[in-house]
Amino acid sequence: MSGEGDTPQAIRKLTPGKLVIASHNEGKVAEIRELLAPYGIEPVSAAELDLPEPVENGTTFVANAELKAMQAADLSGLPALADDSGLCVEALNGAPGVYTADWAERQPREGPPGRDWYLAMGKVEGKLAEQGADVSRSAHFACTLALAWPDGHVEWFEGRAEGHLVWPPRGKRGFGYDPVFVPEGESETFGEMDPAKKHAISHRADAFRQLVAAVF
Repeated sequence: MSGEGDTPQAIRKLTPGKLVIASHNEGKVAEIRELLAPYGIEPVSAAELDLPEPVENGTTFVANAELKAMQAADLSGLPALADDSGLCVEALNGAPGVYTADWAERQPREGPPGRDWYLAMGKVEGKLAEQGADVSRSAHFACTLALAWPDGHVEWFEGRAEGHLVWPPRGKRGFGYDPVFVPEGESETFGEMDPAKKHAISHRADAFRQLVAAVF
């Protein structure tokens, strides 16, 4: 899981202190802050440090997470944690996947620039509807966490949450596609679920458990 070449290396430990959360997504930052709370870490977001948002031109979750974490660590001089995550729909060959956020970007005819997650959820539902009533609604959320240091060292951890999609959206908690995703074994969407329960079973929590076991 090291970003320093092919030679296996011991996973680097993270000591208490400041850690940059390399994201401008307020919902994601809030969720990561809660997950970090018990570990003596002082989270500071990229937005608070006025760091620019990098162009996410990677073709995998790992590539995008590493790109964001390494830029934040380099510019801040602090360790940085980045998340790249997305919704992968079985019937859409894994789409929107790494382009999850792009599906929320408004086109000129759709309103002012910015992200509209209801629009994004509608795009997914529309593409499923095109395939007929019997289409599989299986999906999973994937998350890669990349932890980078200013010297270029990177560790990364991957998690996922299996489930299925519902329509119309349900609940106003969470963010992104949460209101249409029901995790496996549950009846509530992530958008309806108590945040503490979501944090215990989400794709981000899965990746975070691996990170905690490795670096703290």
